Amino acid sequence: MPEYAIDPALPSGLPDDGRGTIVTIGTFDGVHRGHWEVLKEITSRAAATDRRSVLVTFHPHPLTLVRPEVAPRLLTMPDEKKEILAESGLDYAVFLTFSPVLAGYSPRRFVEEILTDRLGMDELVIGYDHHFGKGRAGDADTMRALGSELGFVVDVVGPVMAGEAPISSTRIRTAIAAGHLGEAREGLGRPYSLRGPVVRGDGRGRTLGFPTANLHVVGGGPGEKLIPPPGIYAVWGILRSGAFAGALHIGPRPTFRGSPPTIELHLMDFEGDIYGEDVRVDFVRRLRDVEPFDSVKALVAQMRKDVDFAKSVLESDSGIEEGA
Repeated sequence: MPEYAIDPALPSGLPDDGRGTIVTIGTFDGVHRGHWEVLKEITSRAAATDRRSVLVTFHPHPLTLVRPEVAPRLLTMPDEKKEILAESGLDYAVFLTFSPVLAGYSPRRFVEEILTDRLGMDELVIGYDHHFGKGRAGDADTMRALGSELGFVVDVVGPVMAGEAPISSTRIRTAIAAGHLGEAREGLGRPYSLRGPVVRGDGRGRTLGFPTANLHVVGGGPGEKLIPPPGIYAVWGILRSGAFAGALHIGPRPTFRGSPPTIELHLMDFEGDIYGEDVRVDFVRRLRDVEPFDSVKALVAQMRKDVDFAKSVLESDSGIEEGA
């Protein structure tokens, strides 16, 4: 799946092979099950009609420019989104830099200059709640009117439900922020994950009998990666050498005063040096809050319980378990 970055100021576009394109457009943060339904629709239609399937997406999130005070923390950073989309069957993914210039485009200008002129669109497929363009004026009715005038078809994919409510990026963010990783996994269709390089810490975990890998993950702010709340989690650690059961600590270390907050991964049944390696953590269940202990001995006893609990959760991982 080739990637293209189009600058609206440049006369660039996809290679012209004489075929039309079926396009969808959106931020697609999380690439969740609702997004996946739209992607399946355009890839299947493209294959059936000998056209090309194209996703047009953005980074940074548009709200970081137009309404930074409500800009969300992201479920997927650009590299994560590309990795997920590589399994979608798309012919092309076009990543647009969302700039003040692009924010000022009307729906008509965006459709004419980007979608039809540069991408050769003859069919647009969007989600039921999709809006784009200046002032979010580009909805399904606007697109149908433009399509009648400019010669492209517009189709709308309905919501994918989880329980009684549609799956959405906002709903998944809310679940993660509350520590409900099973609910988030149901919406995403896969575990929520973090990734980052392993950096050197103070080595305290090893002295306590539970060696940990300290992960450097940039997140927590608008437009940055959404990090689950402080706590102890059952996770899968994904290394170059494979997947390993793990217990993850996020947040402060109140038993050791003055210690900074950390993201520390203890891998079960693993030995090796992974400093500098980029590690992905797949969340399964939140086990408990971060708590202070009266002594190191009491902390170590709880860590043993945490690791045993995490191991039992992962042995029966169904993907829908919730923590208390």
